[in-house]
Amino acid sequence: MEQSKNEANLNLDELARYARHISLPEIGITGQKNLKTSSVACIGTGGLGSPLLIYLAAAGIGRIGIVDFDVVEYSNLQRQIIHTTNSIGLLKTDSAKQHILKINPSCQVDLFNQKLTSGNALEILRTYDVICDCSDNFPTRYLINDACIILKKPNIYGSIARFEGQVSVFNLKEDSPNYRDLIPTPPPQELIPSCSEAGVMGILPGIIGTIQAAEAIKIITNIGFPLNGRILIFNALKMSFKELTLKSSPENRNISKLIDYTSFCAEVKVKNEVDLNIKSISVKELKTLLSQASKETLLIDVRNQIEHHECSISGSRLIPLNTIESGESINEIKILASQKNLYVFCKSGKRSLRALGLLKKRGIQGTNIEGGIEAWNKENIN
Repeated sequence: MEQSKNEANLNLDELARYARHISLPEIGITGQKNLKTSSVACIGTGGLGSPLLIYLAAAGIGRIGIVDFDVVEYSNLQRQIIHTTNSIGLLKTDSAKQHILKINPSCQVDLFNQKLTSGNALEILRTYDVICDCSDNFPTRYLINDACIILKKPNIYGSIARFEGQVSVFNLKEDSPNYRDLIPTPPPQELIPSCSEAGVMGILPGIIGTIQAAEAIKIITNIGFPLNGRILIFNALKMSFKELTLKSSPENRNISKLIDYTSFCAEVKVKNEVDLNIKSISVKELKTLLSQASKETLLIDVRNQIEHHECSISGSRLIPLNTIESGESINEIKILASQKNLYVFCKSGKRSLRALGLLKKRGIQGTNIEGGIEAWNKENIN
């Protein structure tokens, strides 16, 4: 719901609160009023959503919608700065709202304690001026993208992985690029470790989420040059930024309805499993194999050292994925696997599949353990 002209006027408290914005000629009173009457929807209240929501609230955005269905856990606190130790166990949306209202009590906060789906996305996002994609998975990113195309909403995209992040603004204008121009088809999910598997530098989402917030403010106040048609890539290890140009393809804007995005991404998974042509084995089959032919079996764990020490399969050898990616451990594995059958596992089966793909290029054949240590533990508990 849009605010009336009188409601858009700034009171004395607001004039004091936003004085440093108002003193900027590019923003001024008019720009601050635009922020007050604007609305932003944020999908995801994690690493990216946390700084974005904090800074949008502080900037004076009048209405913020938050979409998330998760609860706060201890492992979130290293990077999800909108939540605190006292938030453990709370819905992330409730925790975020509490923090936002402490920063800016006049901000209207709408909560959607649910997963964004093809069935609710258009209804939820329809009334917001700007959409911020702070999600962490491909089905949701495609869903947000397509919903923004249908609703003609700008989509401020951010993503992170380990030490690197990227930001862009999609669908800002009629001929602007969108997420499908960046990634036309979903990458194979089995080769993409989750944040919990690959890790992430805690400060990284703070930097990327803050850049997303800056883009939202620029778009709403109509200043500067948003990242329209540009991808900004940040590397925390090198402390460097680089920019890539992204061109728009008319066929990628031809979206008229939302689809089942989980199936859309899963179809690519099946295709890539065939392309990789890597054998797999269930944990139940592995259990039988180890009881019958353990001496002929080479079992490699490609997780990190901490994960391996916490829990692993008896008799397995730790060779982290990063040492395979760098080539450091290739000769060692080649020697070890020369007279034994190689089986590789990780937490869920993603990193191990990537490891086997890299090993196959070096002439080393192996078998992936489906479901990884998670499936192994479940099988042995049952």
